[in-house]
Amino acid sequence: MPRSSQRSTRDRTRTPMGPASVPTNSLRPNPHNPRMLFDELPLKTLEDSIRKVGILVPLTVFRPRGSDKYTILDGQRRWICAQRVGLEHVPINEIGEPTVAVNIVTMFQIHKLRKDWELMPTALKLGVLMNELKEKRDGRLAELTGLDVAVVSRCKKLLSFPKRYQEMMLFPEPAARVKADFFIELYPVLHDRLVRSASWYNQNHMIDRFLTKYQNKLSGFKSITDFRQIKQYLAAARAADQQKTILSHLGKFIDDDSKDLSYLEIDAARIRREATATVRLVERLRATLDDMDAEEFLGEEALWKELEELLASVKKKLAAADRRQS
Repeated sequence: MPRSSQRSTRDRTRTPMGPASVPTNSLRPNPHNPRMLFDELPLKTLEDSIRKVGILVPLTVFRPRGSDKYTILDGQRRWICAQRVGLEHVPINEIGEPTVAVNIVTMFQIHKLRKDWELMPTALKLGVLMNELKEKRDGRLAELTGLDVAVVSRCKKLLSFPKRYQEMMLFPEPAARVKADFFIELYPVLHDRLVRSASWYNQNHMIDRFLTKYQNKLSGFKSITDFRQIKQYLAAARAADQQKTILSHLGKFIDDDSKDLSYLEIDAARIRREATATVRLVERLRATLDDMDAEEFLGEEALWKELEELLASVKKKLAAADRRQS
């Protein structure tokens, strides 16, 4: 009998009505597992369970060609805990060796039944899948992986960041790990066409400075959603034709931690925004008055009093603006 067959027979046992049982040290992690981060608290909970009742769900594995070890397709957390509690054997269900693409797609499909993985590891394996299949369409990638289209889009945004920032999202210690949401919220500001046209634009410098501001709560930063406020200031300035002004302010804001978010609110843009909001309010009020039957409301003194005062206020504002009244 060939040596490999002897080893397989010796190391692998099967109960009459159950899965195979193999030495715990005959397994290895899957290099294409989208789940790269295993936080300690959930692991400890699983470890305690395995210590009490063992592994109830067999691990799904395959043996790569030319390897004497099984690669884990599903069950890496169970395998980690089995090593911790000193289990000499673990139950497995063996399948045929998949291609790289099928390997990744299968693990993504398994993901649908598991607690969400961290987004950056998911993005990295999505990137491998994109390269393997030469596929970049969000909808098709969502179909293949079982991820939402929105999640695929977020992953692709993370892949656009340089490697050193991606690594910040992969720190083993959760407290030191930079959340993927920080980079997701920053992305629209970094890739704003007006911002990228600025003479001072430097993507890595902007990322570093915003990391400093956010992590140390400088410049009035309270949460990652503050990047949405910056994007609103940019849009308002653009609508008010104040592009040069907002770029000047943003460049200074990035490098000066004493300036807070309100520094980015350009007066002309603020006025345009408030004027637009007021127009919509007046339009709604006028439509309400046009539809109102005055005779039905003759007895509503409070209503007529407020309308009379509103009319007086409108006349004052028109006069102050030198608007001729008919």
